Amino acid sequence: MTQTQTHPSLLDRLPKVRGSYKENAPLAPLTWFRVGGAADVLFTPADADDLATFLAGCPDDIPVLVVGVGSNLLVRDGGIEGVVIRLGSGFTSIERVDDTKMRAGCAVPDIMLAKAALNAGLTGLEFYRGIPGALGGALRMNAGAYGHETKDVLIEAEAVSRKGERVTLSNADFGYSYRHSEVADDLIFTSALFQAALGDKDEIKARMDDITSSREDSQPIKSRTGGSTFKNPGGTNPDGPKAWKLIDAAGARGLKRGGAQVSEQHCNFLINTGDATGSDLEGLGEEVRARVKETSGIELQWEIKRVGREAQT
Repeated sequence: MTQTQTHPSLLDRLPKVRGSYKENAPLAPLTWFRVGGAADVLFTPADADDLATFLAGCPDDIPVLVVGVGSNLLVRDGGIEGVVIRLGSGFTSIERVDDTKMRAGCAVPDIMLAKAALNAGLTGLEFYRGIPGALGGALRMNAGAYGHETKDVLIEAEAVSRKGERVTLSNADFGYSYRHSEVADDLIFTSALFQAALGDKDEIKARMDDITSSREDSQPIKSRTGGSTFKNPGGTNPDGPKAWKLIDAAGARGLKRGGAQVSEQHCNFLINTGDATGSDLEGLGEEVRARVKETSGIELQWEIKRVGREAQT
């Protein structure tokens, strides 16, 4: 176990684990935006049992937050209080359970599940090729793209509660809606079982290639971005209002604040042009929301998760 003794009072209150603790751990390198402050403590559990041990022994008054690959996350400049949990290699297994089912750890990037299904000749999971992030976040927010959502393919998921209890949730337990689930905030997902179907590898690969091309053509995937910034007000309704159209109509395409900018390529994406702060990005997002509200009467809802403390001045 690795420990850096800069705030021993907090580490002294945490349980012994097989994974690693790191104090005052920079979080910007772990997020796609590359902004934000440090975690008071960053904990990387060895596996699900180690995670359960930590949660069972962590005092209730210490805040705990789990993060994935940081694709849909904006960390504020003051960092995050308490313990940030980041699932690592102990949560990256992928296996074919039977002819049509796949089980994967929740640190697995969405794209890797899609590729594993392709290699197994299974169809139905191609849409994950178009979703940045890891499966834990996909479960939490019912991630979806290209006409499909997590709720369409999830059978069940394993999780650990804040008290360290291991639980299994069925699809119905999630109470899924558009980019939302009703699952308790304190549950940390560890693995999930997905339903696919037998398919033709060439056809599956062609669909995934189409998704890849579509993303490259329409989204700033090579920029420091956090994916779609705001939820579509129309949800999955193809005829409903789209966030990017509302932003464009409000004249916010290319809008800048500090080192943050609304993407010229796809205006529902915020990008870090190089020296943005968390405050730049969040402030720009709020300005976009205000403009859209003024021009359309619609109040956009953040899809990106914003966490942490404001920087002290």
